Amino acid sequence: MTKKYIIQNSPFVVPTTDGKIIKEHFGLASLGNSEISIAHMIAPAGWSEPFQTPEFDEYTFIIKGKKQFIIDGEEIVLEAGQSIKINKNTRVQYSNPFTVACEYLAICLPAFSMESVNREAE
Repeated sequence: MTKKYIIQNSPFVVPTTDGKIIKEHFGLASLGNSEISIAHMIAPAGWSEPFQTPEFDEYTFIIKGKKQFIIDGEEIVLEAGQSIKINKNTRVQYSNPFTVACEYLAICLPAFSMESVNREAE
């Protein structure tokens, strides 16, 4: 009999060069699922990414610390317990300009891919 569930004990650890820890539990890199990606992330203090205009909706839930979002020129800071949905095709920059790491969950619909994130050159 085929199981009707998956327990993820070995998420895919995305290689990074900026100190950010990305563990994808479900998504393209971990299970080849293009419908959704769910990742546990830790952004170190002082971390930032270039602006991007993703072709997916992204939901972020902050577990610890704070994370800064610049969305169409508006600066937003979320703290532990807060969440946000950023609609696809919205220009955004993610960063942690604060002095402590930020731990959060990111959920992308459809799944995150490097081809659909549309990061700008730094």
